[in-house]
Amino acid sequence: MSSHSKGHLGRVFAMLSVTIAVLCTLSTPVAAQDQPAPKVEIFGGYSFLYPGTDIHGVRPLGLFPLNSRLESNPRGAGVSVTYNFTRWLGLTADLSSHWGSGETTIAKKLDDTGLSNLSFGPKATFRARRFSVFIEALAGLHRLMPEDFHHVTKFGAMMGGGVDVNVSRHFSLRLLRADYMLSTYRYGPIATTLSTDLRGIRLQTGVNFLFGGGGGEPPAPARADCSVRPTEVFAGEPVTVTASGSNFRSNSTINYKWSGAGVAPGSTGASIQIDTTGMKPGFYALTADLSDGSKHGSASCGARFTVKRPRPPVISCSPDPASVPMGGTSTINSNASSPDGRGLTYSYSASAGNIRGNTSTATLDSTNANPGTITVTCNVSDDRSPALTASATTTVNVQAPPPPPPPDVSAIERRLAIHSIYFATAKPTREHPDAGLLASQENTLSVLAADFKTLLQTKPNARLTLEGHTDPRGSVVYNQGLSERRVDRAKRFLIEQGVPAADIDTKAFGKQQNLTDAEIKDAVERNPELSPEQRQRVLRNMRVIILASNRRVDITLTHSGTGTQESVREYPFNAADSLTLLDTRGGTRKTASPPVKKK
Repeated sequence: MSSHSKGHLGRVFAMLSVTIAVLCTLSTPVAAQDQPAPKVEIFGGYSFLYPGTDIHGVRPLGLFPLNSRLESNPRGAGVSVTYNFTRWLGLTADLSSHWGSGETTIAKKLDDTGLSNLSFGPKATFRARRFSVFIEALAGLHRLMPEDFHHVTKFGAMMGGGVDVNVSRHFSLRLLRADYMLSTYRYGPIATTLSTDLRGIRLQTGVNFLFGGGGGEPPAPARADCSVRPTEVFAGEPVTVTASGSNFRSNSTINYKWSGAGVAPGSTGASIQIDTTGMKPGFYALTADLSDGSKHGSASCGARFTVKRPRPPVISCSPDPASVPMGGTSTINSNASSPDGRGLTYSYSASAGNIRGNTSTATLDSTNANPGTITVTCNVSDDRSPALTASATTTVNVQAPPPPPPPDVSAIERRLAIHSIYFATAKPTREHPDAGLLASQENTLSVLAADFKTLLQTKPNARLTLEGHTDPRGSVVYNQGLSERRVDRAKRFLIEQGVPAADIDTKAFGKQQNLTDAEIKDAVERNPELSPEQRQRVLRNMRVIILASNRRVDITLTHSGTGTQESVREYPFNAADSLTLLDTRGGTRKTASPPVKKK
């Protein structure tokens, strides 16, 4: 190879190195971009050839070989078809042709040549949004057509790359395609003629048509995103779900179609509300379909929410104090909470007594409650509809009053020492059997009846004996009937006070067992209830006192079966009766005996 050819080859290698470096530099940032690949690319455009070699050959009928530097050929065109197997890798079929200069003289045609090429090979493309950078390695048939020599077809190769500018989805501009070409030819005997080694550059530019997958800027797919708030609710609480779309046609109206649990029929719009009333605990899915009406302008998204299982409130309660006397009060303290943070309402009930309150405290009033345990129920409900409730119980002990002290039997028996009650003269009558018992005497009988009933609790065999008497005035028959009426009147009064009739014995003596004047005077003188002045007054009126002392009914205490009298006569009547008698002397002035009725 001549030094002249080597110089041209060096310049070609330098140009190719710069081209490859530029292509690699451009490919680095753009390769990172996401650009869809077309299935088929068809290129067509202008082709420029720089042979980069000297031609050595013997013309027909020539004797000596000729040598000449082949000049560049700007007259050419090329086409190529690439099928892309993947986004990056494809197979290219390349066809190009550079024709002659049209000059006629031998001297002018010696440095002119044409070149045709039919090659195949792989192509790697780095695709970006605006640019696509590729490199290729092709091999096939290269036909060198010098104008002063015959045409020779040889196997050749080329490698290089280029840059496309993406104009649309199906169209791009090929700014530059540069390939380094290698092929070898011979135009004369080996002994006398050097080979013609083509080490040139082919430069092309033109248009590139893209089919089946894009090539220009691909439209971003329509996108939909769904969100739901809140993501967890209790049944009955609302849920708001929202859908948003992107990459739809500009200025187009997006239609929303919702489906899923709780979606009302015909729900539209970017945001809708879900009614969760009646939903059981669990997960629920929602779907939104978005469309702008175009072929590719549709997208869907989904979201889901959870209906939580409601938890009832919890409550405990306690009394303060735990024990109260009858009629006392206790404060009931409740401690309640809702695990779900709901509002709470309190209520109370009690098995006895009366309870008031509707907050965390209530008051139990044990008035009218019997001794024993009162059960208090503490209730709490939350603000759901229907509400969840909880209950707890506690107890309050109502203490019985302390038992009364046991009766002092000895004191009662002393108080039941013989009593005498006194009647007015000739009372009661047959016509008025309830007459003649003064109020003071009724009081005496009432106290006696109360003591006797108490005594029966410990001595059930105790009995009362009523003995009726009259003063000496009147006939025996009259006085006997009068004493019987007096005994009956006293007995009826005691029965009215609750003394059992079976525990009362009666006797009527008329005037047969009257007290003597001496006995009555002695009793007056020994009566400690009389002051000295009162005693002197009574003694000065002994006639009245003696008569009154025998208009009486004596009441004595005995025990059945023993026949013994346990009460002892101490005084015929008390000081108050004596003085009353003297103040009512007008009632005793009548001394004549009442007439005796004939039978």
